[in-house]
Amino acid sequence: MARENNKRAGMMTYSIAGAELIIIDHTEVEPAYNGKGVGKQMLYKIVEMAREKNIKIIPLCPFAASMFKKSGAIKDVLKN
Repeated sequence: MARENNKRAGMMTYSIAGAELIIIDHTEVEPAYNGKGVGKQMLYKIVEMAREKNIKIIPLCPFAASMFKKSGAIKDVLKN
């Protein structure tokens, strides 16, 4: 969950499937925070966790899937 000024700015839900996989299934950003990079910040936190644990990500969420298509910098954790 992302917070700004102690208010919820957004939420990204995911599951850890075994020891080798993270599945991102939903991203939601509060309307007041749309276009401010909240979704991207949440995704990058999960990417950081995947790198630390040396595991891959399956982005079922349309937002996360589109971010993986746009950014070559995070494709290293994308499950083929």
